[in-house]
Amino acid sequence: MDLKSIVPLQKNPNIPDFRPGDTVRVMARVVEGDRERVQAFEGVVIRKRRGGINSNFTVRRISHGIGVERTFPLYSPRLESVKVVRVGRVRRAKLYYLRQRVGRKARIRVGSRDRFEQLTRDVAGAEEELVEEQEEGVAPEAVEATEEGAAEAGAETPEEAAVEVEAEGGPEETAATSAAEQEKPTEG
Repeated sequence: MDLKSIVPLQKNPNIPDFRPGDTVRVMARVVEGDRERVQAFEGVVIRKRRGGINSNFTVRRISHGIGVERTFPLYSPRLESVKVVRVGRVRRAKLYYLRQRVGRKARIRVGSRDRFEQLTRDVAGAEEELVEEQEEGVAPEAVEATEEGAAEAGAETPEEAAVEVEAEGGPEETAATSAAEQEKPTEG
């Protein structure tokens, strides 16, 4: 029994199909002590290793005159999203030769606009599917209640009605909550 049969691969909808030579912006969650934040890393994909669940890719960028490479596991839950900033046209699968090049010699030709448009369409379609799945997961009673509130409030959409219902708290409640928030001690 191997790892491939135990763990099914689930493609992250926020990660488009990209290739070596593309300039990407990777948003990865980083844990520092007990805090967690999202860190952006933008650079050129110099390698993409396909190995099932062990697939990963390496991104290289120049930071303050020093080359920095970072390898990300493709199926990691810490990977928030990958956005293709620019499509590059290269003739190699592994771009290790960029390590010896600096400045203008390390430039990569711009790829086809068609592929870039296709990538942006694929990501937009995946996001729409995700939103539709989340909307289907909402209880029908909640949707009906929101629509009834919209009819009473005169709102045009259920989203506007939900915002109006939340805002009906009145000035007394908002003043009391803001005073309570100011009295909270802050750690520093």
